[in-house]
Amino acid sequence: MTLVQLEYIVAVDTYRHFATAADKSFVTQPTLSMQIQKLEEELGVKIFDRSKQPVVPTEVGEEIIQQARLLLLQAQGIKEIISNKQGEIGGELRLGVIPTLAPYLLPLFLKGFLEKYPKVKLRIIEMTTENIAKDLKRNKLDAGLLVTPLQETSLKEHVLFYEELVAYVSKSNGLYDKKYVLPKDIDLQMLWLLEEGHCFRSQILNLCELRSALPDGKAFEYEAGSIETLRRMVEQDNGVTIIPELATLDLSPKQQKLVRYFDAPAPVREVSLVTHRDFVKKRLVDVLKAEIVACLPQKVKNNKKDRVVNI
Repeated sequence: MTLVQLEYIVAVDTYRHFATAADKSFVTQPTLSMQIQKLEEELGVKIFDRSKQPVVPTEVGEEIIQQARLLLLQAQGIKEIISNKQGEIGGELRLGVIPTLAPYLLPLFLKGFLEKYPKVKLRIIEMTTENIAKDLKRNKLDAGLLVTPLQETSLKEHVLFYEELVAYVSKSNGLYDKKYVLPKDIDLQMLWLLEEGHCFRSQILNLCELRSALPDGKAFEYEAGSIETLRRMVEQDNGVTIIPELATLDLSPKQQKLVRYFDAPAPVREVSLVTHRDFVKKRLVDVLKAEIVACLPQKVKNNKKDRVVNI
């Protein structure tokens, strides 16, 4: 059994296709297939069910691949020890980011981080919270930028900041005349929401106590796929939505007039950098955390966790 063979079975599990796995591993398909076959013969089991398309691991193959990912992670840890001794910050970091954070947080730190650490290769994937957590546990991702707490014992949460939730209201909505709003002030018939699958949707449902009394009507006839769509709907119609604070940074003066803050203590969402508890690229994560926090607006840095809205 070799590390190369373990890398090959992990690649096939990741891409569920032998040719793609070979291409991503920079070898020919016959070479990859031969090495996997040798490993299967050595272990006396079939790791993959080749009769299915896309290819899937067998039951015992699932366990072998999971162990292979851990072994490769530990092998990477040896390289991290050497890099740390040499004072070098480099390597690959596979980062998952939720859609309600990606367009607002990434532009704040990404360019500066890559310029400051040119030896770091960032692979960023926009994913839901559920999929990020799943891929972190399977070591398919190194870290995730998402909203916490997750209540996952196998994952470690590094809290970065607390982001206020704010109301975005149309001029014809009753909230437009208020300086500050309360969740109970929101007309639920006029509330625009993200579609199912977004953790931000769950937070709004909890904030407005909607789970026990979902009204019929406009609010639930249309569910948007992005915060940008929610903003457009408010700007074009008599309605209201809730958006995260970072989504207000690029608003025009005209759009800023539609923002209404909640009365104190303001509701916030907890944003964290999440890793597997056995994660080895600790120094790389530390510099990423520091760079993100340094690039935040001072207002966001000063936010308190007095009223964290659960996912």
